Amino acid sequence: MENPTINKRLLVVASVLAALSVLTASCYRDNEEELYPQVPGSGNCDLTSVTYQSTIAPIMASSCNGCHSGAGASAGVVTNTYEGLKTIALNGKLYGSVSHASGYSAMPKNGNKLSACNIEKIKTWVDAGAPNN
Repeated sequence: MENPTINKRLLVVASVLAALSVLTASCYRDNEEELYPQVPGSGNCDLTSVTYQSTIAPIMASSCNGCHSGAGASAGVVTNTYEGLKTIALNGKLYGSVSHASGYSAMPKNGNKLSACNIEKIKTWVDAGAPNN
């Protein structure tokens, strides 16, 4: 004779496992540049006209500002203003975090690493002194 208590527990465990598999699958995000890496020097990443307004601010808006803006900015790091971003750009935290360098908190937190091209654009802007252009 089957034990109804064991059957109920098995049903609960199976339901939880099914829900976890759906949740895990729904959080998966492909990063095109990781899936299809570009050959170095192929010219697919234009670094000739990197500016704060047209290049860096849009990267921050799409990848960082959700957590790092306004009075409630995570860890007090503000990326949605030039002054806030300049601070972390010049002290090395911006590039260290987005490049996932040792000793820095990898960003975006719990998300995919920025594309290699966007990381290079950030590095180009930081290396130029993080101008407000």
